[in-house]
Amino acid sequence: MNNIFYNPELKTDRSRRHLPHWQQDEKLYFVTFRLADSIPADELARLVKLQEEFELNNVRPFTPEQEKQYCYLFYEQINNWLDNCYGECLLERSENAQIVKNALEYFDGKRYRLDHWVIMPNHLHVILLLNEGINIGDITHSWKSYTGLQINKREGRTGPLWQHESFDHIIRSDFYLNKYRDYIIANKMKANKALLSRSTILVDS
Repeated sequence: MNNIFYNPELKTDRSRRHLPHWQQDEKLYFVTFRLADSIPADELARLVKLQEEFELNNVRPFTPEQEKQYCYLFYEQINNWLDNCYGECLLERSENAQIVKNALEYFDGKRYRLDHWVIMPNHLHVILLLNEGINIGDITHSWKSYTGLQINKREGRTGPLWQHESFDHIIRSDFYLNKYRDYIIANKMKANKALLSRSTILVDS
């Protein structure tokens, strides 16, 4: 089933704001998105400064090696902060986590198929296989729009619930599929942190 992994020979639609977003049809994705207050403002400002310095010294488009270094420097740091559970951690409340779970599962089997996923106190990770003609940005926007509205209503709050951009990455091989599955399972097993999760083997590796 290698056709579900990133194929450099196929047309790739690319866009970016702060993060790169690549789209190929009917591919397997690893997605992370987080609550808006999940990273301390001073730490985020420091990271943005480092990001700007990196981009001044490394001209776009990045080489594969530069892209790898960029991901290591910034995405790994963000994941470490997320695991420290900063912010209000609204997803610790079972009713809020259930809203997110319902949103993930609503179009499962219709627009995409879910593999492993886990909801943490201030973020979540999802592996999913897109159906034909479905855009990953549309899916993450739908999840965040619906859950943001419902959780804000339940909490009696206003304003953005989620950080604007999601991290979405087309999985490149069985090796990386297993790596992301193991990462989700490790999150799931952290004491008192993983709230809701599923470990479905959608694709045999």
